[in-house]
Amino acid sequence: MARVKTSQAARLQRHLRVRQRVVGTPERPRLCVFRSLNHIYAQVIDDTRGHTLAAASTLESRVDNGPKSSEARQVGQLVAVRAKAQGIGKVVFDRAGYKYHGRIKAVAEAAREGGLDF
Repeated sequence: MARVKTSQAARLQRHLRVRQRVVGTPERPRLCVFRSLNHIYAQVIDDTRGHTLAAASTLESRVDNGPKSSEARQVGQLVAVRAKAQGIGKVVFDRAGYKYHGRIKAVAEAAREGGLDF
């Protein structure tokens, strides 16, 4: 009998495979995006120390309710502003095993427009 792999397990496996190569350093931290059914979260992480340097999510009151893609754009802009305030200009984008599509793409493009280079 063959084992069935769930979509979440497949995503986690892709994420671990990518994380073997994508590492956040103090000079170029990792911009990691997590997407749940209703919300989206973005963090700028220094993996050498294991610290989150900047974060934003749709759970914050600053993000206006609306279509999920517009909320994702707001999260991307907000995390870019917070990272720039910390003096971070360059990051490595970690899509966490998700396709570069939809809300993940919206966060990335908004972060680029906000001044982050990746």
